[in-house]
Formats: sequence, structure tokens, C-alpha cells
Amino acid sequence: MAPWISALIFSLFLLPKPTISSPKSIALPLLTMKTPLLSPPAKPPAKPPAEKPPSKLLFNYGVGLVVPLSVGFPPQNVTMVIDTGSELSWLNCKESPNQPTFYPLKSSSYSPVICGSETCRTKTRDFPVPTTCDQKKLCHFDWAYADASTSEGNLAFEKVSLGDSTQSSIVFGCVFSSFSSPPNAPKTTGMMGLNRGALSFVSQMGFPKFSYCISDATSSGLLLFGETTFTMTMPLNYTPLVQIPFPLPYFDRVAYSIQLEGIRVSGKLLQLPKEVFLPDHTGAGQTMVDSGTQFTFLLGPVYTALKNEFLKQTQGVLSVINDENFVYQGALDLCYTHPPLKPLPVLPEVVLVFRGAEMVVSGNVLLYKTGLERERNDVYCLSFGNSDLVPVEAYIIGHHHQRNHWVEYDLEKARLGFAPARCDLARQMVR
Repeated sequence: MAPWISALIFSLFLLPKPTISSPKSIALPLLTMKTPLLSPPAKPPAKPPAEKPPSKLLFNYGVGLVVPLSVGFPPQNVTMVIDTGSELSWLNCKESPNQPTFYPLKSSSYSPVICGSETCRTKTRDFPVPTTCDQKKLCHFDWAYADASTSEGNLAFEKVSLGDSTQSSIVFGCVFSSFSSPPNAPKTTGMMGLNRGALSFVSQMGFPKFSYCISDATSSGLLLFGETTFTMTMPLNYTPLVQIPFPLPYFDRVAYSIQLEGIRVSGKLLQLPKEVFLPDHTGAGQTMVDSGTQFTFLLGPVYTALKNEFLKQTQGVLSVINDENFVYQGALDLCYTHPPLKPLPVLPEVVLVFRGAEMVVSGNVLLYKTGLERERNDVYCLSFGNSDLVPVEAYIIGHHHQRNHWVEYDLEKARLGFAPARCDLARQMVR
């Protein structure tokens, strides 16, 4: 076994407890809505191999998880997509008739970050693209997205209000460039980066953990910062975060990376070698839990095994679309037609097996209703995508499969916890 594999396997450890004192617990309503989803691209390696694509999905839009909060003084109400796969929290600062706007000139607490400051020079070390100095000597960021649009602006300190909590001054990105998005999609003011980077929202606020419970589109779930006591029907089962002692070009060290070990379909374990779930010598192939990505994506060999087993177990029950050119959102290629208003049949349960924990994907969440029609029938697609079609060199657990699960990100103990939950009743579970 190669030394880097041994280091990866045996470097699942607990981080030391942070010395920062965390604020009290804060709960925010978490809404599921169709919204533009633009996330910064993954950090490029120093010498990018031509055959290795980025490890961050870059869809133009999808279904996002949105929270309301207040920013600035006097406070301005904003809505932000939460993204555990990104670091920088940013707000749209360019007035547009089609986009909610944060107005920095109307806030007395807005303070731009100077490009020579420690914040600009060192705390942005995990940004996908290095910051620069603009003509005013302010800390400037400039990112490109998959649809060829760009997002650029300046970093700034600004106050944020969470519920009734005391305001804190944290670093945001103030975006001055607009980006294209579907004209009929509801808009949000920006994005809340929640990964483990130095400038992520949760890192700056100093919370030792945060949790969420994602409901469906008809009711709100819950985003909770800090400790809580909650009533669950089942205890959380935890899996440790994967840590590596050295940088690799395609391993995102500030992502919430866990170890996927296998997949069961109706109790049948897919017969795959263990090595297929491990990152390779470049770091490609890690498993990330990402609230900013809608669906779950599996690398080619694992996806193909799941697809074939799902087809086998649903033969004669579902009507497959036998059209190799039909691929929903460029990555979901196993799709079905089903009569409108007719309930879906009982589907085989899919279980994602992690080290020490499992996530059960069952019922209608297995098939995503696309809103398309073929021959007067509704079109549904298996809500697992093929990473090779995107392309992306990673396993990504999207928020669609986290629905009706309590998901806890324990930064203090470097672990993630899962448990089934009634997320439409999440506020009643927390006390």
C-alpha cells in the first residue's frame, strides 16, 4: 500500500478544541427554493493535469437552501443560500431590477478590507483564486463560473444580525458584477459560505458546531448555529472528517470530507473494490458533504454499479426512457416516465455507508420530478448523478438526499452526524 494511502486512512483524527468562546445557540428558518446557485470553482493546482477537472460542481441554477438574516447598520434584510462547500460569504452590491441588493453606502458599519492587511494576505489562503489589489488598494476577488459569467468585488467587514443575537463584524464579499440566471427563478441577495476555511461564516462567528434539518419545498426546515438539546426518534450516528497531513492538488482540505465505504440497494451491497472509494494520489475522489449542490454525485464505476442494480430491482415497475441523449441537467441519465397524478411505486431503498454512519435514501426522494413531460407522462430521474458527466473528480453528497435528516457539523470534534428526522417539525424538536 502506498504511503499516501496509509496516511489518508490513518489520519482520521479529532481536532483540538478551539480556544474561541462561542456565542449562544441561534436558530434560523431554512427554506428550500429554486434559485441561482453559483459557487466559486475549486482551487487550481500549481501544475494542473489536463485530464483532471475541478472538484466543485458549477451548475447555473438548482434548488437551494435559503436563510434570512440582517446585515449592516442600520440593518438591511437579506437572503442567502447556505453552502457548506464554499468559504466566502458574499452579497450582491450592484443594484439591479432582477436581483436583491445590499447597499454598502447606506451602512455606517461597512469597512473595506485593505489589500495589504493580514486579512487579505493570509486569511484568504484557501480561496480558489488568489486575491489582488484594485486601483483603490482594496482587497479584490475575481472568480469565473461555468456559464462564462464572472463574480467579482471587494472584501469588507460588516455587521451581521442573527435573530436576537449581538451583532458581530465579519468579512463578506461585496459583489459588484452581475451574473446571468433563469429569469423566472426567485432571487437571493448572496451566499453564506460554511466550509472550514478561515473566512467562512461559521469560522468567523466561532461556533463549535452547526446543524440543519431540510424539509421539502412546502414547509421550512431549520439552520442551527451552536449547541442544542433536541428530541430525536433516533440518536445521531457520527462519521469522522477525513484529514490529510499534507496538501494534494485535488483534495479540498477545508471541505467536509468523509469516507464513503459502500452502497446497499434493498440490503444488497454493491460488489466494488474498497479502493474505488478512496482518493487517489492527487486527492481526486474524496467524498464531500455539500449543501450547495442539489443532487448526489458518484464517480463512474460506483454510479454504473448503482444504476445497474437500481434498474434490475425496478424492472417491470418503472418505464425507462431509452434515449441515450436524454440527460437531465447534464448528469442524471437514468430517467423514467410515469403517469401524472399516479403515486410512484415502492422503490428499493438505497443506503450510503460511511465509516461509522449510514444515510438512508428511500421513498420518493430517490426519484426527482423534473417538471418535463414525454408523451403526456411526467419525467422522473434517479437523483444520483454520474460525476464523470459533469465532469467532477469527487463524490458529493447533495442536499436533496439530506432531506428529513438532522445533519450536524461538529467542528470541535471533527465529525459529522446524521439521523432521520421530521424536518417540518424541527423547531419543535429544539429546546
